[in-house]
Amino acid sequence: MWGELIQEVRVAQTGVQILFGFLLTVVFTPRYAGLDDTEQAIYIVTVVLGACATGALIGPVSLHRLVSGRWVKPQAVRWASRLTFVGLILLLATMTAALLLILRVATHDGYVPYLVAGVVLWYLLCWFVLPLWTRRRYTSRSD
Repeated sequence: MWGELIQEVRVAQTGVQILFGFLLTVVFTPRYAGLDDTEQAIYIVTVVLGACATGALIGPVSLHRLVSGRWVKPQAVRWASRLTFVGLILLLATMTAALLLILRVATHDGYVPYLVAGVVLWYLLCWFVLPLWTRRRYTSRSD
């Protein structure tokens, strides 16, 4: 289970690190000063969420390194799995906030919250609803 978890984390880590890297550069662009107070607040929240998501998704690597060889693999897998789940929730929040900010700046239209809500529903379906439905549907009672 540890190997599968680390492979899953690698995919999420790459995405969150790229997103976080881009977010860090925004404040240094000339356009940042032109953002209104609400957009700057959304940006700050997005960066903080991205930092937290990065920490949670890198956490399993650090956990593995620090407990390796200590005969606590079942506990390490449990904690790494929890960190990964929290990281996915934080990544969802980060992507939602980033999308909200980008669409607000790009369009200034009233339909932005509806677009963002639609994308969030899509993420929820892909990341949580479908996996949970599959687990419930195809897991036998004896498992």
